[in-house]
Amino acid sequence: MLTIHTAEQSPGTSVLVDGGAVSAVGPYEELAAAHPDAKVRRWPGILTPGLLNPYGPELLEATYHPDPREADAFGTEPIGGERALRIFRADPARLGASARRGIQRMLAHGTVAVAGELRARPVVDAVRRAGLAVGRRPDRLPGPAALSPSPLILLPAPAPAPGGPARFAVFDVADRAELVRRGAGTCVATVIGGRLVYRGR
Repeated sequence: MLTIHTAEQSPGTSVLVDGGAVSAVGPYEELAAAHPDAKVRRWPGILTPGLLNPYGPELLEATYHPDPREADAFGTEPIGGERALRIFRADPARLGASARRGIQRMLAHGTVAVAGELRARPVVDAVRRAGLAVGRRPDRLPGPAALSPSPLILLPAPAPAPGGPARFAVFDVADRAELVRRGAGTCVATVIGGRLVYRGR
């Protein structure tokens, strides 16, 4: 099924998705005219390549993302440091579930790729099942790893291109400068493998 994703502030870079791949990128009017039967998803803001989080190991292997049902014991915010390691040592089975919840947090912030050497099999499996790309960690990291996704630690992923994977995100901002200023919490949609894996509205 063909789907056109178009955002109000970047109509010139609308994306035509065919299954899990990008079929074309260009002005919305041209894509719509060439494919009148395509489903159209309209978004506020800008359509971007999505974001790469370079702190995969720190956020998925060394941070515990509590289950909402554990709020009484652990709260609702990610837990790092020695406390997280104690939780994993006490119950190694928690690692995979924590990684899946951490990935959901990332998807809600437009993350489509992670970097860093992932060593734990449950984490590697969770990343693979989510469809996140695994990129190269930059030589210079933009700052210390935060326990929640932040625009200060996220780098642009490769842009969608015809024939490439349908992997991108949409942020409800006017431009990239506003995205940097307001942060990745402005994400309204994340698409991986042609699937809408996060929708904020």
